[in-house]
Amino acid sequence: MVTLKTIAEEAGVSAVTVSNVIHHNYSRVSAETVDKINRIIEKHHYVPNSNARSLAMKKSHIIGIIIPYVGDGDNFLKSPYNAEIIGVLERVIRDSGYYLMVRSVGTTAEAIPLIRSWNVDAVIFLSAFGADVQEIRKRLDLPVVFIDTYAAEETFDNVGVEDRKGEYLATKYLLNMGHKRVWFVGPELKEDTREGVISERYAGYLEAMTEAGLESELRHLVAEITSYECGIEIGRKLAFEEEPPTAVVATADILAIGIMEGYRLSGRRIPEDLSVVGFDNLPEGRYTTPKLTTVSQDIAEKARLAAGLLLEQLGEGAGAEGAESRRITVDVALVERGSCLPLNR
Repeated sequence: MVTLKTIAEEAGVSAVTVSNVIHHNYSRVSAETVDKINRIIEKHHYVPNSNARSLAMKKSHIIGIIIPYVGDGDNFLKSPYNAEIIGVLERVIRDSGYYLMVRSVGTTAEAIPLIRSWNVDAVIFLSAFGADVQEIRKRLDLPVVFIDTYAAEETFDNVGVEDRKGEYLATKYLLNMGHKRVWFVGPELKEDTREGVISERYAGYLEAMTEAGLESELRHLVAEITSYECGIEIGRKLAFEEEPPTAVVATADILAIGIMEGYRLSGRRIPEDLSVVGFDNLPEGRYTTPKLTTVSQDIAEKARLAAGLLLEQLGEGAGAEGAESRRITVDVALVERGSCLPLNR
């Protein structure tokens, strides 16, 4: 078996010199020696032992990403949002010399013992509940960055978007078109999500409706799961409401697209009978008929910013005392397409 020592003996150099070449540390190695060592490595098809190297350096160059609130048997990559943000994170982290390890869990509490048993350098939590932030930071002594997380806890790094503003813009857009019966479609607002993304988006909807004096028209239609299939069920239900809305704002594009399909399958028309606005501006919204009007958030930029915060922490050292909390909020904008019409009645 070819080892680092074997390479060193054949090249007539020390094992330290071979290690420097493997790690591209050429400051004390001549170009001739670098070429010689690389030829020997190629000849023997030598692959360095990354586990041994990680233990020696006490670093794995692995960054974990935790996706909580995923049920048994659920495929978290069925969500276009998850797929997009994880894809961008993987690329940025790979380009920085790290590897990404992804794990889905039922609750963030489940993730803490797992992470403590892994040899990871840092962790990203996607959409954790605010109540979990303090526990995570207390029990994990390594760099942590959150995405789309609201919490009263002051000292944590997070990258999110203007969720309240986004749903306010969507609702206001429909109200300006003459709609009054505008319903909000999204997950249930439970006690442990009161500081979360959905509650912020509902607050934007509530603000716009209240400004218009339409408190009596408020309606939250609960989506059990943020999925296309759940959207279809809701669309079918909307089609047979006795006093149906004329427009809906959905908390995610994938829900909105399902609503449009379920509504059409029930013999109704989009947008003639129902105007629909989504949230995310996923590519899929451009492929529907009609194309989906939505609130645009720059998912790729969120991922790049989150990875940047984590890499900064890795450079500064984990859990640095007195470190300032960094909260980055990405702006949103309404993207008008074909899924809404002015109400002329």
